[in-house]
Amino acid sequence: MEAIASAVSGVGKGLTRMTAVFGLLVLPLAALLLAQWPLRELVQAYSRQANDAAQVLFALYVAVAVTAASRSHAHLASLQPHPTGASRPRWHAWALLACVAPWALFMLWAGWPLVLASVASLERFGETLTPGYFVIKLAMALMLLLVLAEGLLELLPHGRAPGSP
Repeated sequence: MEAIASAVSGVGKGLTRMTAVFGLLVLPLAALLLAQWPLRELVQAYSRQANDAAQVLFALYVAVAVTAASRSHAHLASLQPHPTGASRPRWHAWALLACVAPWALFMLWAGWPLVLASVASLERFGETLTPGYFVIKLAMALMLLLVLAEGLLELLPHGRAPGSP
């Protein structure tokens, strides 16, 4: 039982680290978005490539941001800490999983062939033929897996202490 609690704690800490690291993607994303106008108007080149790179960063950022918002109690009302500091009723975690798991599993089931085909062909952006479009589809799968992991962590008794991020 101690090994399971340790594993769950390790997964929780890993998710926390991952959300912190992926949160830093907002900086190069903002830089790329700001660079598009000067690239288009002054340099007259590379603005579309900057846009493509920004789309990839945005997809990765959003894929992890949904879980980060849930972990910091900023996304779903069901994850808000109890006002008195008491632990939440167990049914909150079950309700969250009951709402999120069918959607995430269906999206994985329906989208997985598209993700595999995209990765296998290293799909490129249609307009510029810049490589990397497949990363956007991988980000969708990452988001769904993280949502499922967060739902399961909330369900487990040693997933997180009440009110902790």
